[in-house]
Amino acid sequence: MALFGQTLLIFALAATIASIVLLWLGHVLQKRQHPRVAVLLNSGYILTMATTLLLTLAVALLFFCFFSDNNSLEYVAHNQSDSGWLFMVAGLWGGRQGSLLFWAWLISLFTTWIAYKRITFLDDLSSMAIMVSQLVQAAFVGVLVFSAANNPFLPIDPAYLGENGELIGPAVAWGMNTLLEHWAMAIHPPTLFVGYAGLTIPFAYAVAALIVDDPSKRWVEFSTRITVLSWLMLGVGIGLGAVWAYVVLGWGGYWAWDPVENASLLPWLVGVALLHTSTVYRKRGAFKRWAVMCACLTFGFVILGTFIERSGIVESVHAFEGDPVSFMLFLGLILASVLAGVLGLVVRWKSFASNDEIVSLVSKDAAYYFNNAIMIIAAVAITYMTVSSALPEWLWFGGQKIGASTYNALARPLGILYCLILAACPLLGWGKTQGREFLRKIRIPALIAVVLFAALLWIFTQDLLPIYNATLAAGTAAAEDLAAGGSAWYYNGLALVAFIVAALIVCNTVFMFIRGANARKTNKHENFFVALLNIFRKAPVQVGGYISHLGIAIILVGLVGSSMYVSETAVSIDDEKGSTIQAERYTLTYEGNSSETLQNGNGVISLHFSVTTTGERYLGTINPGIEIVQKTQQQKAIAGTLGLPTRDIFVVFNGVDTDGKLSVDVKVNPLISFVWVGFGLLIVGPLVSTFAKRRLSINEDDEDTAAEKLGEAAPAEKPEAAPAEKLEAAPAAAVPAKTEAAPAVATEDAGEIEPLSEDIKPDA
Repeated sequence: MALFGQTLLIFALAATIASIVLLWLGHVLQKRQHPRVAVLLNSGYILTMATTLLLTLAVALLFFCFFSDNNSLEYVAHNQSDSGWLFMVAGLWGGRQGSLLFWAWLISLFTTWIAYKRITFLDDLSSMAIMVSQLVQAAFVGVLVFSAANNPFLPIDPAYLGENGELIGPAVAWGMNTLLEHWAMAIHPPTLFVGYAGLTIPFAYAVAALIVDDPSKRWVEFSTRITVLSWLMLGVGIGLGAVWAYVVLGWGGYWAWDPVENASLLPWLVGVALLHTSTVYRKRGAFKRWAVMCACLTFGFVILGTFIERSGIVESVHAFEGDPVSFMLFLGLILASVLAGVLGLVVRWKSFASNDEIVSLVSKDAAYYFNNAIMIIAAVAITYMTVSSALPEWLWFGGQKIGASTYNALARPLGILYCLILAACPLLGWGKTQGREFLRKIRIPALIAVVLFAALLWIFTQDLLPIYNATLAAGTAAAEDLAAGGSAWYYNGLALVAFIVAALIVCNTVFMFIRGANARKTNKHENFFVALLNIFRKAPVQVGGYISHLGIAIILVGLVGSSMYVSETAVSIDDEKGSTIQAERYTLTYEGNSSETLQNGNGVISLHFSVTTTGERYLGTINPGIEIVQKTQQQKAIAGTLGLPTRDIFVVFNGVDTDGKLSVDVKVNPLISFVWVGFGLLIVGPLVSTFAKRRLSINEDDEDTAAEKLGEAAPAEKPEAAPAEKLEAAPAAAVPAKTEAAPAVATEDAGEIEPLSEDIKPDA
């Protein structure tokens, strides 16, 4: 198995390098209109697909070892699980070596998809994008081949194997960390890796545009769907990680600003800037340099996050053990990605010039600009704070490990400012917003927002403020954390401003839907809901964006409650039925305990509590427990939660203390359900944009091939030299050129839905 696996990796590396050489030669010879260009490019595309095939076989080999209990590979022995098939699958990405192979395989899948879609056209832009992606691929596969510490196919020391291939001695205790054996953690890493791998494609296309000197919007159009999908999967991965942290780690929270948590957040933040900048590039031909640099920075932050996780420069409960090869690999990729953007733009500065002048700060242009600036500044600041403990002491925060309170002090006001821009942007105009027109658009949404804010204010005064006052009065460590967040007027004022902004986003977004539907009516008798469905059908990109904005507003409300106003009670009670715990307005009555043995031999001890309000109204039961792993005797907390409409009651059993009493922690997390609902909408939005838009493409084909199928020519200012074979088959002006005037769902003056412009392709 070890020899077969390593052979597959060596051949994959050889195919990758060969494809890079052939694609570059094709690029050079294409300028000279050499007759053998098509052969070279086709060979490069086919070798790209061969790389994917070889890596697929390598992944399949690891899966076979996991499912057949084949412990001949050291990696399999260290990451095997006996808790079901899902965790056998998760063993592939459970350790450093397997996750690198999985990542390399995903990059190859994305690259092969591009090669498959573009092999008919062999355009220079896509060929160079595939070459750049293959360069990244070569770095990943190379480290798998040449670094023993990163090779998943190393054979196990025979001293750890018995006569029948079973693990013996210390190896008996090897296996997947029991904390990782949870459905959310099984799915969390692959979704992140799909996002990481997918963001290689916009980076590759941006660098390719610099190489071939093509400042048109083609590279954005070719990569947009993968960019949206990758950003979506990053968000899904972050959300699943939050779910895992909430229910498994037993501390009652979902975000602690851990270095590895920050690592996944960084590319997501810059990805927001990339998506918005690409929209402006595609629709208005502006922010060209911004878009190229955002694509390079997004990929750079992907690698930076992995560098933080795998280099060993910072401590984290999630991090892999560092090794020097990973350190050098990821550091080199970070520098290369940033330098590719910077140096490429220096060389192509004039080609990628665009009219980015901001006439007025109260305009969509300015809103998009500040969106980019805030996201990039936030990413840079979080990066600096994350690695501060590894920096020299003479630097600001150098040698210090930054606590959550410092991150919150930065994130809360900056996040609210960003959401304020988000609330206002749809109502602003390009170039300059007319004050009277803006007031006309915002009048009704603002009035409705006042009503919504009043409801949130009632929740604040009835639920949140009493928790704040009680926590301060208790004088515990939690009170110190609250005090570190600022004075009472600032802390509570920040929460109220967040509620105002969230109310504005919700009302603006809903009102845009309604006005958009009304504007689509062909006559006053047309059904409103039919018009509303037409918006979903004709403008899925804008609809998906609005759904995402709604999700962010709801998350904002949830973050205020569940991170700023949490009630915590830690007590020890007698192991006697009828013992009670008073936590905020709730009474938890101990009903006894039970134990069971799972199929894998692990033991579970559970406590049972009934929950009532102060007025003796029964709400339900909570059953926190502890799982004891048979092989290692490691303990894992099983949190008990009771979800109520506006809060969670969260209980953790910490075991028996020295006095023989049961140690229990109870947290009341207000508005945490808003976080999960908003997270769901944040997933639905990009899904609508991506898959609904696909349905609108001609013959259900990709947007990147729609131009060729319509007979659209390449940009006149940068004509491509096509191979002779392709020139002979090319149609001659099949259809008229596309005009500047594009259909629109509603007039921009109405402020409902953006003109469709390049977002919608005409019916075939």
